[in-house]
Amino acid sequence: LDADNYETDPCLKEIRRAENYSWMDIVTIHKDKLPNYEEKIKTFYEEHLHLDDEIRYILDGSGYFDVRDKDDKWIRISMEKGDMITLPAGIYHRFTLDENNYVKAMRLFVGEPVWTAYNRPADDFPARKQYMKLLAEEA
Repeated sequence: LDADNYETDPCLKEIRRAENYSWMDIVTIHKDKLPNYEEKIKTFYEEHLHLDDEIRYILDGSGYFDVRDKDDKWIRISMEKGDMITLPAGIYHRFTLDENNYVKAMRLFVGEPVWTAYNRPADDFPARKQYMKLLAEEA
């Protein structure tokens, strides 16, 4: 995606239309830009899941999403400017910055945003059970 022109990027517009991403905002994660930076960084790195998909589009900077595979082992996904990721509801994950300590990201949601993170263990939620069922079907 064209992160330098995200306001007018037709590819982003089409993704938002096709996936019904009706809500968005932009967050900058940097010690000089994010209130309660140290606390937030620790929260982002705590292993958790959400009951809705988590969609992030990197507009500048870089960082890592760590996700669990079907064997419960970590997979590190490097994200940089122009990358977009959708983490399905129910997947355990965490986020951390890289050595640049800076990322600017667009957060996208279907409908109103839901920010609630459920730290592990959170295996009894229907979203987690559905995600595990999906993994079993793919295996």
